[in-house]
Amino acid sequence: MSTIARHLPADERREVTIAAVIELAAEQNPTDITTAAIATRMGLTQGALFRHFPNKAAILQAVMASVSTTLMARLNKAAQGTTSPLAALEAMFMAHVEFVVKHPGVPRLLFGELQRAEKTVSKDLVQELIKRYSEQLQRLIEEGKAIKELDPDLDPEGAAILFIGTIQGLIMQSLLAGNVGHIRKHAPRVFTIYRRGIRRTQ
Repeated sequence: MSTIARHLPADERREVTIAAVIELAAEQNPTDITTAAIATRMGLTQGALFRHFPNKAAILQAVMASVSTTLMARLNKAAQGTTSPLAALEAMFMAHVEFVVKHPGVPRLLFGELQRAEKTVSKDLVQELIKRYSEQLQRLIEEGKAIKELDPDLDPEGAAILFIGTIQGLIMQSLLAGNVGHIRKHAPRVFTIYRRGIRRTQ
């Protein structure tokens, strides 16, 4: 990355900066990441970095916006072409898991922003991501109920909360174990239990 970043156009250098922050977040506490560390990872001076971002807050905003766009795009792509709402939910669950395995720094950044007591643009972006995610899940769940694939008494909002919370729980356990790859091993079994709880039984 360091030999490339010096010669990239502005837009591409912003993307490389975002990638550098995500890489660093996988290696250390996200709150300890400094602009100096980001610049060093990219092989740049802080002055060169600040030509694209005025401060660390602006960098974090760009990271959160990029993560939100990328994750939602992957979830949408995973749901497309599935045979039913329940199949779409499973595809989204597994796509989210694969995204985390590939980018272990992302959940650390998201959790870090949500833990902030103060209101920030980055925190707002994370909350908006969760809101959009939940709304998409609820739409699928309503579709599943309409075609009698899912339990007719299922609470869409509660089921969406449980869906996201289940993934967050898997992520936390994998982080505590020190191996994010563990989430890939456990996700199918966990989703099987989730599926049993929401599908129509009669």
